[in-house]
Amino acid sequence: MRRAGLDYWHLVDVREYENLDDFFARNRVAQMWCLSTKAPRSYTQAQFADGCYLLFGKETRGLPEDFLNRHYDECIRIPMLPDIRSLNLSNAAAITVYEALRQLSFPGLQDFGKMRGPIPEGFGGNAL
Repeated sequence: MRRAGLDYWHLVDVREYENLDDFFARNRVAQMWCLSTKAPRSYTQAQFADGCYLLFGKETRGLPEDFLNRHYDECIRIPMLPDIRSLNLSNAAAITVYEALRQLSFPGLQDFGKMRGPIPEGFGGNAL
């Protein structure tokens, strides 16, 4: 976890829970989305609200099957090739979080950059 935060660790609010019951006992959850390779629909069909929770299971086995069944309508998946088991957890989280942020117009995020201008002709390498 610490390695993932690196230079941004001071911006991270880490909370640990014993299990899903502990999480729900300590949080008021108005909207949640459960990510699973077994889910019936794509994450692009979800409408993310401000403050929603995205739940990911362990990379090795995902969220518990009985939990997914109880929250069937909140289950979404990332489309993948048929022979691929799943993406790694960090990639799945990045894809889903940025879709939620995009739908919410990237609240609080800087959505512009400052380019130095075009590279003079004959300077630099080939374009990709």
